[in-house]
Amino acid sequence: MKKGKGEQGEMKVVSGVILDVDGTLVDSNDAHTHAWVEALAGYGFHVHFDKVRRLIGMGGDKLLPLVSGLKEDSPKGEQISKRRGEIFTQKYLPTLKAFPGTKELLLHMRAKGLRLVVASSAKEDELKPLLKVCGADEVIEDKTSSDDADRSKPDPDIVHAALKNLGIPPAEVVMLGDTPYDIEAATRAEVAVIAFRSGGWNDGELTGALAVYQDPADLLARYDASPLGR
Repeated sequence: MKKGKGEQGEMKVVSGVILDVDGTLVDSNDAHTHAWVEALAGYGFHVHFDKVRRLIGMGGDKLLPLVSGLKEDSPKGEQISKRRGEIFTQKYLPTLKAFPGTKELLLHMRAKGLRLVVASSAKEDELKPLLKVCGADEVIEDKTSSDDADRSKPDPDIVHAALKNLGIPPAEVVMLGDTPYDIEAATRAEVAVIAFRSGGWNDGELTGALAVYQDPADLLARYDASPLGR
């Protein structure tokens, strides 16, 4: 675990946790990347895997223009987005697994009295099965997807929606995420972040997090000393 630059001493007791899913609870970031690359190629846009991979964590409204110049709501943009969803759901979703310790961490947080909600850039129809993969569907109070917000991460709209569902002041909430986009979105909503390296970003790229852990199992093992355990 690495401590970040957040003002941990100024935090109130945490009573709610906002959960990202892809790359945080479920090992799915590469799968999303492959789905995008394959869908784009089918429409004549040959984009390198690594370029797309660095953008995973944003919603399609942000990612698609950056790699193709197309707006998501343009005719071709809608076709590519639809095809990406088909590829992800049919080819990759059945193969996905939760990170080690994910369900145990979720159950532990609930046992400690924390209220849990999800804030994901995934589409609603993809989010539901992802929640089943990691067991979050059994413990969360509510979920917010990209369908519930005008703008996806790193804009704060999804985090604001999750906060509204929780009904808890931002100072009493922590978000678990894995990308710089999670950190930016949460910070803009005045919510602190605990980051995981499991999504593929390193500590330097996760600057701004209260603390950085390897994955859910690492946070669970160090829970009492973490911002959640204080």
